[in-house]
Amino acid sequence: MIEQDGLPVAGVGTGSSKLDKFFQISARGSSTRQEVLAGVTTFLAMVYSVFVVPGMLGKAGFDTSAVFVAVCLTTAFGSLLMGLWAKLPLAIGCAISLTAFTAFGLVLGKGLSPQVALGAVFLMGVVFTAISVTGVRTWILKNLPAGIAHGTGVGIGLFLLLIASDTVGLVVKNTHPGLPVALGNITAFPVVMSVLGLAAIFGVERRRIPGGILLVIVALSAIGLAFDPAVKFTGVFAMPSLSVPGGSSLIGSMDIQGALTAAVIPSVLALVMTAVFDATGTIRAVAGQAGQLDEKGQIINGSKALTADSLSSIFAGFFGGAPAAAYIESAAGVAAGAKTGLAAAVVGLLFLVVIFFSPLAGLVPAYATAPALMYVGLLMLGSISRLHMDDMVDAMAGLVCAVFIVLTCNIVTGIMLGFCTLVIGRIVGGEFKKLNIGTVVIAVALAVFYAGGWAI
Repeated sequence: MIEQDGLPVAGVGTGSSKLDKFFQISARGSSTRQEVLAGVTTFLAMVYSVFVVPGMLGKAGFDTSAVFVAVCLTTAFGSLLMGLWAKLPLAIGCAISLTAFTAFGLVLGKGLSPQVALGAVFLMGVVFTAISVTGVRTWILKNLPAGIAHGTGVGIGLFLLLIASDTVGLVVKNTHPGLPVALGNITAFPVVMSVLGLAAIFGVERRRIPGGILLVIVALSAIGLAFDPAVKFTGVFAMPSLSVPGGSSLIGSMDIQGALTAAVIPSVLALVMTAVFDATGTIRAVAGQAGQLDEKGQIINGSKALTADSLSSIFAGFFGGAPAAAYIESAAGVAAGAKTGLAAAVVGLLFLVVIFFSPLAGLVPAYATAPALMYVGLLMLGSISRLHMDDMVDAMAGLVCAVFIVLTCNIVTGIMLGFCTLVIGRIVGGEFKKLNIGTVVIAVALAVFYAGGWAI
């Protein structure tokens, strides 16, 4: 028993065990039991991703069972790397927002093949890792405007809401004159299930029930199995396989050459930029919540943490998954007491176990995962509170970014308009001294991409 702030910390060892020393469990005021339980909590909070990600990529022509395995492998790799190397209580998985961009922006929107899309994911991971290792990622964060960063989060949240609503038929394309979208059949079974599921998620999250989102997905899937003829049970266990039935394996199937074109490179940069804002903000927020900031306010082992999530995207592209990033659901584990990398390692090991349950991915209908997607989107709207109206140009540029991401259904378009309106607004408003070279360079580069007709 040791003391922390004058109080005994139950369950903390003497520091003699190799596990304790490796993860600095006692030194950080935690215990092995506490870290394991916190890791299980994080796992339960984010395991819904093994159903949501395959569901989205499945609509883009990917084999859902193979993607299920790829998601598990990516999450296991990233979380173990974060836990064993960076030694922080942060889990890594296939990011919902970046998955949406890959499926609906690149494949369905741009018309790219799944192989080229995976090539874009792989290249995104390479570029993301390069800017993380060289410190460029830190430089970008220090020099880019806060309004654009927060506006991107809001816009992606709205984008996810639109995707989920369209998937279940809550919002449909308007075939008559007027606005481009309209209300779908509000009494249709998928719509009713989705709305009830979203409300149920509000309730279980309010009660802080571990794995609440997963419980809702399971419940809706059970209802679908009982009343929806389209939902069929095909088994529970299966040996993991990354091969499409009767086809080739997803391993190494990415088409890098196809992604190295003027039409796709802007999308790769959009993936990188989105990950820079999303993942880095998540890492800093969760690390701060876990008390893992040094006296200067910097993340302990921050460079390793920033590199771990970017390397995971390279891994994801190679194995046929979606871009990876630190999961905000890691905050659930931190709230349960996680302070060390052991919690993240536990998450990684649990996802290796889940890999044997791939038939369940085909059992889960779209209306079971749509509420989770809606909920994540709604959470991302919270970034709007970080826009400071006392700096009106910055805040308005952030809102332009957010609104046009959803109006154009294109993340990079919203980012481009946000940057351009910020730079022009600063100049016209006599605030050009508030601009930095990084902001101007990125704004000009994005404008050139669009003016040249290379952007999506």
